[in-house]
Amino acid sequence: MIKVNLLPQRKARRQAGTDVATKQFALGCAAVIGAAAAVFLLVDMPKRSKLSDLRAATKQLQGQIADKQRQLQGYEEQKKAEVLSLQRAESVERLIAQKVIPAHVLHELGKVLTADGPTMTEAMTTLTSNVTGSNSNKRFQADWDPQHVWMTSFLDKDGSFRIEGGAQSESDVTQLMKRLAASVYFMDVAPAGVERVSDRVTGISYFKYSITGKVAY
Repeated sequence: MIKVNLLPQRKARRQAGTDVATKQFALGCAAVIGAAAAVFLLVDMPKRSKLSDLRAATKQLQGQIADKQRQLQGYEEQKKAEVLSLQRAESVERLIAQKVIPAHVLHELGKVLTADGPTMTEAMTTLTSNVTGSNSNKRFQADWDPQHVWMTSFLDKDGSFRIEGGAQSESDVTQLMKRLAASVYFMDVAPAGVERVSDRVTGISYFKYSITGKVAY
């Protein structure tokens, strides 16, 4: 009887099968690694590079904005001051255009709105000063800035006047009234109304006032 030994052949086949599976697994791993590398090189790296560029551009832009903000510091205050200056200039032009105002009264209004202050008698000078005998109700601030107020109209009828204009604050209106009352050219100075309003064009708020009294011709 012929005997055939198949054991070595089966072992060889099993070994061959294992080698094939190992090669397929290795090829699969290599394919996955290759795909991952391709995704990293073709997709992820460009995105990371673009993100880095965007962050750098954003940082640079933020620096430029910060520089512009530093350069614009005080711009709003300067803009408001310019608007108020234009309003004061226009009010002076309107007053000058009202030729019914006597020259000496117009000159006195100009003095009231300067650091020189109003024209006063010796007695009034004493009452408005800080020396003994002064009157705190008549005393006005020597360092007050008259540019904080402006006049838009001066109406004089039969010796009675009415002044209208604007001011940055109510205290500025008070200082103006005290100076008018201290002047030798004006009497019975009294407030006729003070209200807070906003400019239609700029939106800047200010105090609109009216002051009445009598003119000493």
